[in-house]
Amino acid sequence: MTYADDLDPTSSVLAFYADDLRTRREAAKIKQREFAGMAHMAPSLLNKIEATKRLPTEALSRLADETFGTGTHFQRLWRLVIKYAYPSWFRPFVELEEAASAIRSFQVQVVPGLLQTEAYARAVFSARRIDPDELEEKVAGRLARQHILTRDRPPELWVVLDENVLRRPMGGVATMRDQLRGIIDASETPSTVVQVVPYSVGGHAGAGGPFAALTLDEGPDVVSVDGFLQGQILADPADVKAARRAYDLLTAAALSPSQSIDMIADALKEFSS
Repeated sequence: MTYADDLDPTSSVLAFYADDLRTRREAAKIKQREFAGMAHMAPSLLNKIEATKRLPTEALSRLADETFGTGTHFQRLWRLVIKYAYPSWFRPFVELEEAASAIRSFQVQVVPGLLQTEAYARAVFSARRIDPDELEEKVAGRLARQHILTRDRPPELWVVLDENVLRRPMGGVATMRDQLRGIIDASETPSTVVQVVPYSVGGHAGAGGPFAALTLDEGPDVVSVDGFLQGQILADPADVKAARRAYDLLTAAALSPSQSIDMIADALKEFSS
């Protein structure tokens, strides 16, 4: 029995979507691999969508409606899936992140969500001891955000990490190995820069906590500041200016991009030994 066989379609909007998609596909006698081909996606990805381990896309929802003759059922359901995949306070940030032309992220404890692997994201959420169904939905939501990095015109992503992020074995040794490799791979794309602030720097401008500064082509730039229970979005010009200054100081204190990747590679070797 697969995970999808055990789904409770009443547990969440995402579970209902996944169950309904699978039920209608099977009723139409379309195999999963065949439908994946129609959707121009890997069968493994469709399998995860039908098991609520990935969020569906708008394109898949449109194809489902066309294939199963369901009008706009899946397209309307998809909007609800996206809406409820994130906490209400976080949804505005996701929308702004989608629209950003440049993202400047500083993290002191964990890898930023846009660069997290699935196993690492699951470890981050698992540490909070949340309900298993909620866990899968949160992981799917986090991974869904990463699509902005693979679109035709991805945002410029500049990530500064405190050395803590490299040393904390989140999820265990194997998870950290894959995560550190993922960061190195991401740094090799033209649109992504990664720097590390080493312990040797001592105090730094990010001591106040993690934050992300978003540059928008339309509308004022904003800053997202993490909190214990929830974050907040700041749009006051003075706050945005302060965040920019803090980020400039962090990049100045951090190792160069190439030195940073060397440090990440060294951390990877330590987790591999």
